Amino acid sequence: MKRNFLPAILISVSLGLGVAAGQSGPVASPGVGGAQGTPVSYASVTQLNGLLSQLETTSKGTQADLVKLRIEKWKTDNGYKKQALGNVDSIQRNLQGALPEILGQLRNAPEDLSISFKLYRNLDALYDVLGSVVEGAGAFGSKDDMQSLANDLNSFEGTRKQLAERIESLSSAKEQQITRLQEELKTARAEIPAAPPKKIVVDDTEPPKKPVAKKKPATTKKPADTTKPAAGQTAPPQQPQQGSKPQ
Repeated sequence: MKRNFLPAILISVSLGLGVAAGQSGPVASPGVGGAQGTPVSYASVTQLNGLLSQLETTSKGTQADLVKLRIEKWKTDNGYKKQALGNVDSIQRNLQGALPEILGQLRNAPEDLSISFKLYRNLDALYDVLGSVVEGAGAFGSKDDMQSLANDLNSFEGTRKQLAERIESLSSAKEQQITRLQEELKTARAEIPAAPPKKIVVDDTEPPKKPVAKKKPATTKKPADTTKPAAGQTAPPQQPQQGSKPQ
């Protein structure tokens, strides 16, 4: 079965938008007109709601058709039957768990490219596995089972194509937003006056050396004169010399 792939540019655009937004300031992820997100147009929300409702209807129909499938009665070997049963179980778990979770995320962020591409990859995987079950039903099962599952497969394929067109349209809008943000950033930078370069003066002259003060020679103190009486004391009377005669 022929498969359609989206160009790799769709992923790079989503990443590029985050880079441009990071350069010019924080930009919230687009939401349903919330205070923290970019308002989404009524046409965009209406388109998405129709696409998601179609997916939910197809999912319910597919689950019902898989339950009615009698793989154990297929005219083939047990190995092929076991593989087909495993594929059916995988599809049922996806339709009951992974798919509703992604649809809820996309309803909260209708123009989020990463979630949109996540849904596309999930539908791509469902298309492959369900296509294998349809081929088995056509080769070994009843014609009614094969026809019912083929209708489910075609419905998934139609929704997947619509989703691919939506992602391509959103990516083109994001590219324009990136270009606008880059131009605004360039203009804002050009309007900022350039600060004059600071002059750094390097003084490589050696400071004059201070003269070394000469030390004064140490003075020796004279010994105190012990012959002089101390203050407040009278000198002792002089003794008359021996041999002197009285007058």
